[in-house]
Amino acid sequence: MCHYCGCRQIPLIKEFVSEHETVTDAAGDALRALDAGDLTKARALLTTVQAVLLAHWKGEEDGLFAVMSGDPEYAAYIEALVAEHRELAAFLDSADLSSPADAQAFREAVAELHHHIAKEEDGLFPASLTALTGEDWDASIAAWRAAHPDATLHAAG
Repeated sequence: MCHYCGCRQIPLIKEFVSEHETVTDAAGDALRALDAGDLTKARALLTTVQAVLLAHWKGEEDGLFAVMSGDPEYAAYIEALVAEHRELAAFLDSADLSSPADAQAFREAVAELHHHIAKEEDGLFPASLTALTGEDWDASIAAWRAAHPDATLHAAG
């Protein structure tokens, strides 16, 4: 993520970035488990990846993405990000890590996930600083909270 714009100090963006880190850590651990031949651990970590991503995507899509996609400048960019969410979700729902083909596809999906995250953290999140109004931030935060009913949005710091 860039560190020049300050978007990481916005509590909502900070949460999105934290979720990105959680999911990439779990995905990396799953790949290492596959490399070690520990299919049970890899499957458990895949379940973690799915759970984190589902809540994360709901928070993004119902909040920040919904608000920003109303601006024609961002609509196509966000539409592509949502399509990537759907593609990865479909793969994760059907992935069988005991299959060499699916294990390889998972490796490729993790690499693509890193590219996807860069599009958000280096593109969309910095743009949100100037694109969103106070009401837009409130709507985005409300959507994140709805997607994470047991979580607390942490203040920047």
